[in-house]
Amino acid sequence: LRLSISPAEMMLYYRGDASVLLATARDGTSVQMPARLLRPHVTAQGVSGEFLLRCDDRNRFLSLERIAD
Repeated sequence: LRLSISPAEMMLYYRGDASVLLATARDGTSVQMPARLLRPHVTAQGVSGEFLLRCDDRNRFLSLERIAD
């Protein structure tokens, strides 16, 4: 996933105004995940970079790791 989320957009998640992130993977697959999964990756500039989302065979979250800036 390539993410570019501004600090203002991230504030929506922190305030509870938004709780789900919708993104599109490189292969065109739509991804919906809890915004709380981004917390370890938030900086003063928001969230930016390329991420690898790992899920189990039932599409349940396993991990989210930054693989590139």
